[in-house]
Amino acid sequence: MSEQTRQVGIRDVARAAQVSTATVSRALNSPSSVSARLRDRIDAAIRDLGYIPDASARALSSRRTRTVGAIVPTVDNAMFARGLQALQSYLSGQGYLLLLATNEYDLDVELEQARNLVSRGIDGLILRGDARHPDLRRMLKTQSIPFVNVGVYDPTKPYPSVGVDNFAAGQRITRHLTDLGHRHVAIVSAIQRNNDRAQARTQGVLSVLQEVGAEPPEAWRLQVNYNLDEAKQAARVLFASDDRPTAVICGNDVIAYGVMMEAIRMGLDVPTEVSFAGFDDLDWSHHLSPSLTTIHMPTDEIWAQAGQWLVSSLDRKPAILHRELDFSLVVRDSTAPARR
Repeated sequence: MSEQTRQVGIRDVARAAQVSTATVSRALNSPSSVSARLRDRIDAAIRDLGYIPDASARALSSRRTRTVGAIVPTVDNAMFARGLQALQSYLSGQGYLLLLATNEYDLDVELEQARNLVSRGIDGLILRGDARHPDLRRMLKTQSIPFVNVGVYDPTKPYPSVGVDNFAAGQRITRHLTDLGHRHVAIVSAIQRNNDRAQARTQGVLSVLQEVGAEPPEAWRLQVNYNLDEAKQAARVLFASDDRPTAVICGNDVIAYGVMMEAIRMGLDVPTEVSFAGFDDLDWSHHLSPSLTTIHMPTDEIWAQAGQWLVSSLDRKPAILHRELDFSLVVRDSTAPARR
């Protein structure tokens, strides 16, 4: 083989960086074990030489592939996309590769996707929520694959979780509306099947409405998919007659956009005649007219901390089993006192 076509190896990197091959190996397999200055020098040599580490050889020597899997319901959701970007950024800085799969809220599909990821040698797995196929946890335990539930906080469970208290978030947004005098409140949630976050938010909403004697009728409890068309249809159902709510709590901001825009198209004044609130605090919520009152979720921090928990677990470092992050109420123009 000629010099021009010879494959660049770890010895070439070590020679260019003026370090030992063992130091290069440590920098690749455990970046935190070498100083930042030395790591920068090795990274520069890798870039200059075009060196690509042999993943299979690294896995054989360390019994780790430095690959993490994540399964989310869908990528057609701004919150998931944003969270995955934060997770990818953190893992990349730790020298890990992220493999992604989706399950469309189907637990059987999630189980099959998890098996596929495990078969490809992932070191750990990040799962959305805590609704699981019973075989999935057994499989991960048998294969010694650590996992963390992201987006939920439930210290009563033996499985690690990083997220917010969705039940409390549902209570907080509802108390804002009941404090404004609203007693005719409808709920348009995300589809709740295999979605414990949507379930918890709705339960929190209902708990407050029950406290004030304002539990909504079944006709005012709707579930829709994450898209504007279904949200608009929900608005047509809620506002088709004179017996209509004075406020609508939506399971996320996208649903709130659709319901509110359709209500405005139908001639209702927001917020004078009807108030709207959502969850997530997406970027567009600030720019809508009227701007949307919502619950701010620390999405970037939730996903990054889930990655931190997994990396710490893989490095056999102490890690808190459950991490609760704070949500906050963001009051904007879409809510106002109820009509007398």
